[in-house]
Amino acid sequence: MSQVQIPLVTMLRRHRIRHRIVANFEFFLLALPAIVFFIAFRYLPMAGAVLAFKDFRYNLGIFRSPWAGFRNFEYFFTSQDFVKLMRNTIGYGFAFMVTGLLSSVTLALMMFEVKLRAAVKYYQTVMILPRFLSWVIVGFITFLVFSHTNGIANKLLTSLGREPIDWYTHPKYWPYILTTVNVWKHVGTSAILYYAALMGVNKELYEAAEIDGAGRWKQTWHISLPSLVPLMVVLTILAMQQIIRGDFGLFYQIPRNVGALYPATDVIDTYVFRGLITGDMAITAAVGLFQSVVGFILIVGTNLFVRRVSPEHALF
Repeated sequence: MSQVQIPLVTMLRRHRIRHRIVANFEFFLLALPAIVFFIAFRYLPMAGAVLAFKDFRYNLGIFRSPWAGFRNFEYFFTSQDFVKLMRNTIGYGFAFMVTGLLSSVTLALMMFEVKLRAAVKYYQTVMILPRFLSWVIVGFITFLVFSHTNGIANKLLTSLGREPIDWYTHPKYWPYILTTVNVWKHVGTSAILYYAALMGVNKELYEAAEIDGAGRWKQTWHISLPSLVPLMVVLTILAMQQIIRGDFGLFYQIPRNVGALYPATDVIDTYVFRGLITGDMAITAAVGLFQSVVGFILIVGTNLFVRRVSPEHALF
């Protein structure tokens, strides 16, 4: 290519880009709030990751504070809370992923069997409503249920002749409480996604199966469930990052930050929050960076595994 052609090609490329921007200006304008959001709250904070490797001092700021190497990470890995935090965070992550998948797929299959459209819309509205409640409100509802004096759970136990339980001083009950609350709040959104996928299945498959003598259970097992596998795999890959990252609102608002429950409710995110309150900025930054790196590895590793086993179901 001659030296005269190179500027011409560059000019043509710029003209095409300019023409594309002008032709799709409305779409760029609609996407602008999302772009600004991700730049401000996702990309700019990445510059603060350097804080994880600093001996942070308030009078010097982030970039002028002396380097600490991996000392902040070492402090977290060798702390007495590390094993407890990792056990709770990973344990709840797997529990939420499994229970969420099973409950949402089950509800979607049940809704798919309902033929009355008005009933389906009613069920969808009821299931998705908790998703729009803040964790503060959900925490208050949970307290009304498990309050020691006037809680619904203790009133039910008393009516059955059982002794009331001080739920907020016994950690052994809270893995089940937190898992139930998490499923109740999030199952509606996932169930609607799976229901939408079922609505896209070719109806002729069910008609052919019915002609061959297959009942509703066999149709569900051999048509409905296989049709949901691609979406199940994608959502599971995306959920892998949450194994190392607990929902702060859930683990802070529902147990009401009661110290007696820390053995069963304390996760990495609540640990970071307490570190921010006490001013341990560098250590909390190190923990946050550790979470992000591990979450990225989990997503990429899971996707590579899925690509090797079933390439058509991989996310990327």
